[in-house]
Amino acid sequence: MRRAFTLIELILIMALLTIAVSMTAPTLSRFFRGRTLEAEARRLLALTHIGQSRAVSEGVPVDLWVDPEEGSFGLEAEPSYEENDPKAIINSIDSSLQIQVVARTLAAATKTLTRLTGSSTVSVPKAQLIHPTLPTIRFLPDGSISDTSPHSLRLIGRDGDSLWLAQTRNRLNYEIRTTEK
Repeated sequence: MRRAFTLIELILIMALLTIAVSMTAPTLSRFFRGRTLEAEARRLLALTHIGQSRAVSEGVPVDLWVDPEEGSFGLEAEPSYEENDPKAIINSIDSSLQIQVVARTLAAATKTLTRLTGSSTVSVPKAQLIHPTLPTIRFLPDGSISDTSPHSLRLIGRDGDSLWLAQTRNRLNYEIRTTEK
């Protein structure tokens, strides 16, 4: 004789599954939100590597611009022969995240040459920024990062957790950090 599940047994199993899911749901949601924050930080870090490589290989400055108000960022080469960059990358950050730019304040780099008769200031060619009103990480053709580039970017999750994309100590690259310093 075959024995089957009764309706009461099925209801008990469903109740146990409901309790188990309700207990693990908050932990799982925090886990997935944390993964979103990490994934977005890794995506930004990858763009810094792409921008630096492009600047060196193409011999033109490449800008990684950030628009905190719109929640978007992109990578574009400085306009030279072509008005628009065919390899431009434009992304939006996840809607549950915010991005903040931390700028480093440095004095303008001007050099003064002195002679016996007087002094003159060496002029530096003006950078042709694609988005002049937005914070921009600028990669120069020699692979270095411009002095006017932000020191760090902060990604903030909905629950207040944050990750930093900050310049390395030698100021040649960016790296992901859990704290600003």
